[in-house]
Amino acid sequence: MLSQETLDAYRRMTPGERLAIALEMTQANLPALLEGSPSVVARRFELLRRENDLRNEAIRRAISLTRRRP
Repeated sequence: MLSQETLDAYRRMTPGERLAIALEMTQANLPALLEGSPSVVARRFELLRRENDLRNEAIRRAISLTRRRP
């Protein structure tokens, strides 16, 4: 969990600044993601896909609840 100060700092950043941080983090951590046998790497990426799909579905559900229905 991020501190309130960190969240506030991220909110003050431009989208470009947040993207730069995300790209730096990706570049720093990609070697570890690719480490191991092909089956281990495949399982790791499958887990990331599942987690992303669950997160995206939760976001879609939340958005659908906020839409006004005629």
